Amino acid sequence: MKFNFKLDLKGVNPQKIRSVQIYIDNEVLRRSDPLVPMKTGMLKKSGINGTSAGSGVIRYSTPYAKMQYFRGKSSNQRGRLWMRRMWTAEGKDILRHAQEILNGE
Repeated sequence: MKFNFKLDLKGVNPQKIRSVQIYIDNEVLRRSDPLVPMKTGMLKKSGINGTSAGSGVIRYSTPYAKMQYFRGKSSNQRGRLWMRRMWTAEGKDILRHAQEILNGE
């Protein structure tokens, strides 16, 4: 699953762009955390361990991550499609703050 978005990067130095990508990656993981299915905690930990902040790729690396993401059961707020649900609810806020960082605000 991919999330595409646009930020205004005109005149921004590459180091600042990298720091904003790190911010976005970390926020996606942090804000998705309460939605990730939790039995032993390995799925959640695999997102942290499988993601290289700044790469723009969030990777949950357990063998069952894909099955849990698309076909897993939901209990309370945790369950399938956790990143999609987080992005729908909070993606605009993440991008607004990322643009503020780029603008130096």
